[in-house]
Amino acid sequence: MLQVELSASVRTATGKGAMRQLRMKGKTPAVVYGGGAAALSLEMDTKSLMQQLLEIYRRNAVVTLKIDGDKDRHVLVGEVQTDPVRDTLIHADFCEIDLQKARRFDVPVVFTGVAKGVDLGGEMFIEHDSVTLEGMPLDIPDQFSLDVTDLRIGDHLTFGNISLSPSLKLISKADTVSVKVGKKISI
Repeated sequence: MLQVELSASVRTATGKGAMRQLRMKGKTPAVVYGGGAAALSLEMDTKSLMQQLLEIYRRNAVVTLKIDGDKDRHVLVGEVQTDPVRDTLIHADFCEIDLQKARRFDVPVVFTGVAKGVDLGGEMFIEHDSVTLEGMPLDIPDQFSLDVTDLRIGDHLTFGNISLSPSLKLISKADTVSVKVGKKISI
């Protein structure tokens, strides 16, 4: 799983006008939820936040928030709001997690190689391109690779073909077809 660090400051101002002034100063308002405590309002540097979010948004990543005047918190990126016209950050939500507690994650599956069946005139069909796993957040891989080179027409690979470390549990059904090679359909 990806790990990044972001710095933030506790935010005391609230309201529409205060948030506008905050954004004009190059800061983005953010909130941390969870962890059994009340929500914590933050302000973050927009430029560095945007750079980090471009790398990790919609990926499995643990963010360590270094908060001035407060303890570090381990979070996942929740919702990110952007201005639809200017494409600038408006707000970010983070969800605090416990790194010692198992959680479920969807992990993307990447297919490598060219299937033999495709070379012989077949077509490769991707049925499912992500798998659900359960494990400690830092044990979850960023992605899995499945080699499709040996697949002939009529062959398939299931989630059971993915080799997992002992610390991970497969939640998706092992017999679910992930990719298959079939005859090319002509219309």
